[in-house]
Amino acid sequence: MDHRKEELEKKRAKLAELRRQREERKRQSLQTREQQSTLAHSSSASKIDNIDINDLVNSLVGDRTRADTGASDVSAALSREASSVGRERSGTVSDAAAAAGTPTSPTPAQAAALAAAPKHEFRNSELVVFDFAPRERVVYNKEVQTAATDSADVEMLTEEEVSRRVSELRERDERARMAREEDRLRREAEAAERDAQREAESRRLTDAQRGSILESTAFAGFIDRASRVVERALDVEYDVTVDYARAAATDTADTRPQLALVAALGDERTRNRAVMDIAWSSRFPELVAAAYSRNPSAPNEPDGLVAVWNAHSRSRPEFVFHAPSEVLQVAFSEFDAHLVVGAAYSGQLLLWDTRAKAQPVLRTPLTAAGHTHPVYALKVVGSTNAHHVVSVSSDGLACAWQLDMLAQPQDALELTNPAHPRTDEVSVTCIDFAADETASFVVGTAEGVAYPVNRYDRAGCKAGLNAFDAYRAHTAPINSLRFHPSGNAGDFSDLFLTASSDWTVRLWRARPAAKPASATPSDIRPLHVFDAFDDYVYDARWSPVHPAVFASADASGRLALWNLNADVELPVHSAYAPTQPASVGPRALHKLAWDRPGRRIATGGTDGLIYLYDVGDLASARPEDPTRFARVVSDLTG
Repeated sequence: MDHRKEELEKKRAKLAELRRQREERKRQSLQTREQQSTLAHSSSASKIDNIDINDLVNSLVGDRTRADTGASDVSAALSREASSVGRERSGTVSDAAAAAGTPTSPTPAQAAALAAAPKHEFRNSELVVFDFAPRERVVYNKEVQTAATDSADVEMLTEEEVSRRVSELRERDERARMAREEDRLRREAEAAERDAQREAESRRLTDAQRGSILESTAFAGFIDRASRVVERALDVEYDVTVDYARAAATDTADTRPQLALVAALGDERTRNRAVMDIAWSSRFPELVAAAYSRNPSAPNEPDGLVAVWNAHSRSRPEFVFHAPSEVLQVAFSEFDAHLVVGAAYSGQLLLWDTRAKAQPVLRTPLTAAGHTHPVYALKVVGSTNAHHVVSVSSDGLACAWQLDMLAQPQDALELTNPAHPRTDEVSVTCIDFAADETASFVVGTAEGVAYPVNRYDRAGCKAGLNAFDAYRAHTAPINSLRFHPSGNAGDFSDLFLTASSDWTVRLWRARPAAKPASATPSDIRPLHVFDAFDDYVYDARWSPVHPAVFASADASGRLALWNLNADVELPVHSAYAPTQPASVGPRALHKLAWDRPGRRIATGGTDGLIYLYDVGDLASARPEDPTRFARVVSDLTG
């Protein structure tokens, strides 16, 4: 609108200038005409004066015969005679005639008249005549004010005819208005198109500018983020053609298969690497982190690798972190969704931030103050305001670290077993804390025995490893130890599972941590032994939502799903890792992890792939499942 107003003001100014110039030309024309009329009147007056003088001279001197060739000389002689009358009275007419050169002499009457005439002097003068226009008289009468009409010739219009003519006039005015509006809109559209073309031409990039943009890190980051968003959107499985009325009438049951393979996550960076550990994010349930071993066929690549995968974007990981050594353990911080903690074979603890680059933002030193042996056990414990990382290396050194200060441990505890017949060293392979417990934990060892550990001195027990209360039953190293989660209905937080290389999984009831330590060595026996395995069992974990369900992964590549409410001897469902050629043989599954909602299981092994399985109807517990599981545990105890 402002641009339109400016154009209108410019047009008004131009029209005013044209009117001023026209008035100036009109005024100059009037002045020219007045000057011409004045000159014409002056010339006419001069002619009239000359004619009057000649008539007066002729009346004075009378008629005389003159030669055609001497008329002007006679007039000049007469003038000289008239001027010399007073001076020379005695001159004769003949002398005057002789002086004038005329052949004849004047008559006596003419001479007497000349002598008696008074002396006159003739001069030229100019006369200016002003021409004023006469005042116009305006007379009003009947003929001027009105025109005579004949009443017989006037046609009387009907009301319908008047309405029709008015409607036609209105329609004509409306059509004209619409035409003007369309013309205005067309001109505005053309002007906008021209402006857009000029702007596009001004913004057109050169080849050098285009090349610099395509090679910039900002553009590469934008393309990476945008493509990830598109991949996540395309992964959403939703049937847009579903008929809800028919589906409600016919599809009433859940027909999802048990342990259905959802996805296999991996790319060229994880090829020829083995999966060492798996952890789901507590903040983002679609993110799963995997720790990988060294790639023996690529010596120039980093030895350690951690990839954070998205269940909705399967072609590439969301983040890739590097480590100077093989990463044996990985965990998301439950109190900061951006932090990922890892334990390396070199003994270092590494901290990565998803907002930073691939290298660790913090790491522990390789000194005697920290770990110098491989760290196979790692756990993040505490609350939002007071949390830390507990790590135990294979030499039996337990350390507690603050995530924002990894230069030295907050406290350190050396685990030893003085009652061992050969050596007091304890080679720890795994640890876990009971629900809502931070002062004590249980460790699994390479000798196949699990021991309770107290972090601090308290009544009845000292800080360190309690060798008198040992969970002794396995005959091979314990590969995994997991307590029952506390989120399920019922209190089963004192139950834990151990998976061992002796081809078994055992169910234990933990000794209360507040109970004083035993004064004499005593072995605690398992509640039940699950021995339906054909190879090493590397991991076993409880479902986070169903109290009686746990999953196991073994070296044969089998993922087994157990429901103790249904059967305590055999798994209810099993699945093997896909795409296993017969010539290669079975590919072992090293680790498994449940997501926070309990609907999916992630497992991985020697092939470097992360397999996602959907557990079907076991993803949720029925109201009677906690009670049934309590009866099962009671029967196993009795």
